[in-house]
Amino acid sequence: MPEIGWILVEAGVKAVFIVILILSAAAVSVYAERRVSAIIQLRLGPNRVGPFGLLQPIADVFKLFWKEDVVPKAADMGFHRLAPVISLGIAIAVYAVIPFAHYIEIGGTKYYFGIAPNVNIGLLYILAMTSVSVYGITLAGWSSNNKYSLFGGLRSSAQMISYELSMGLSLIGVLMITGTLSLNEIVLQQSGWGWNVFVQPLGFIIFLVSSFAETNRTPFDLPEAEPELVGGFNTEYSGMKFGMFFLAEYANMATASAFIVLVYFGGWQIPFDIGLGAGSIALALVQFAWFLAKVIFFILFFIWVRWTVPRFRYDQLMNLGWKVLLPLAILNIVITGVWIMIFG
Repeated sequence: MPEIGWILVEAGVKAVFIVILILSAAAVSVYAERRVSAIIQLRLGPNRVGPFGLLQPIADVFKLFWKEDVVPKAADMGFHRLAPVISLGIAIAVYAVIPFAHYIEIGGTKYYFGIAPNVNIGLLYILAMTSVSVYGITLAGWSSNNKYSLFGGLRSSAQMISYELSMGLSLIGVLMITGTLSLNEIVLQQSGWGWNVFVQPLGFIIFLVSSFAETNRTPFDLPEAEPELVGGFNTEYSGMKFGMFFLAEYANMATASAFIVLVYFGGWQIPFDIGLGAGSIALALVQFAWFLAKVIFFILFFIWVRWTVPRFRYDQLMNLGWKVLLPLAILNIVITGVWIMIFG
């Protein structure tokens, strides 16, 4: 029993750390998005609240926290409250299996750097959880009793289901090469510069484009397109309920970036010898910093694309998903299979 208690305490501490990390990353991403967009559009960006506007995200949180929570009279109250919880909860739960570094060895015992990063079905778990996230947006649109919100929710369902197919199929090439669903094992097989992006370039491109669609980021932000849907699925949300959707979007962006880094860019693996012993705390911290640097790069890439690429029309979005990415994902599987048969 004491051993079970210690495991629960350890998991609780890790979970609190992950939640704080995600919320902090979301706040930093909001600030980074404002700064990067300002640079792209030759504007100043936030520069009033705190030095260089650094406290602007905190001011936004306080504003949302004290803002009145207005709910339509005919809305389904239960599902209206549940929808943002689903979106944010799943965005946080995904980090349970993400390995931030390899392990720390203390007294002969290996402690893996994450909540449960050595799960042997980590990749399948992330795909399953991200598939469930569509319910948060769909329920938000339906429960609001607003036709614009409903259209936004339905758009999101069609979009996410369409691109989930391409996303899942694009990963099969990596699974065929690595032979495992464990994210930790996939990272370990990318030692040195043997990143999967070099052997699966087509799969990477398909996965990257699908990630934009799954996170509802421009040019795939059709579920909340302002010109025709006012605000989409979150039209009838205010205060911290709206803030939870906002946090979930940025948490999903960080999740997509981390997933890309783990599967295609070597994760926490450092491609050169830095002279630190395996299992040391110093090595784990360096691995975490290396992993974090890669994730930040892709977060900035997501932001850059948003402010440089125009939004697709809905027919263009569906054509890209079903007529381009899906056939290419199947072709990638065939090519990978032939390559494995010939070269072993």
